[in-house]
Amino acid sequence: MPFQRPYLLIGVSARIYYPSAPVLDLGGVWTKTLHYLEQSVGHWLLRGGALAVMIPAVDSQSLTTRADFKLRQYAEALDALVLQGGNDVAPQSYGEQPMRPEWAGDPVRDRYEIELIRAFVDAGKPVFGICRGHQLLNVAFGGTLMQDIDTQAPGPVQHINRNHYERNLHSVHIEPGSHLAELYPGMNDTRINSIHHQGIQTLADGFRIEARCSEDGMIEAIRHLGPTYIAGVQWHPEFHPHGDNGVFDDTPLLNDFLHTARALRRV
Repeated sequence: MPFQRPYLLIGVSARIYYPSAPVLDLGGVWTKTLHYLEQSVGHWLLRGGALAVMIPAVDSQSLTTRADFKLRQYAEALDALVLQGGNDVAPQSYGEQPMRPEWAGDPVRDRYEIELIRAFVDAGKPVFGICRGHQLLNVAFGGTLMQDIDTQAPGPVQHINRNHYERNLHSVHIEPGSHLAELYPGMNDTRINSIHHQGIQTLADGFRIEARCSEDGMIEAIRHLGPTYIAGVQWHPEFHPHGDNGVFDDTPLLNDFLHTARALRRV
């Protein structure tokens, strides 16, 4: 999709890097908390003719205080929101305790992103979640997650393989009658990348399932039934390999999201 004026400005929630402890006191990035945008996500939006704007998180330890600005100011200024992948969602965010210490997740990012979601939804702006973002949308509206698929729902599909990473693939079934099915007429099944050990357990009220893993039924795509565009996919559409026609083509999905954002801008 070519760039069109006025340019679409798509907010992207920040991924957060925390320094590992203990660390050498080398200064710079080694000892600082970093907010960053995955290059692949930025390029994915560029491919659709939109400009990515990373939205920094602000918490009690930030130099800027929450009294200085509100996240709704970003929602007012930008055309839509993308929630990046990244660290686990904290079990406390959906009313549970971590089953293992390494599944504690990132409650700081959860709080920041849930507030971002609310700000953009209140502004009537489209929201799209990728992987962790898909899971967090479910949590933000009252759903729950499996902390670890292999522990809580062992099955035939390996949803994460660190040796293959984005090349770990499995089949997905698109639910008939869903919006996703409308975007991909005649496509009942396809293949997607899979890079997650958590997954949706209880679907939030007001959402419908748009796609499932063909082999074990894992929820792979969701969409809100209300008037605002709120949708998420468990896979990473930004990792589509060039020239590989054997996996899901994200182009119609991306174009639909950006078309909605542009149409709302004209209202």
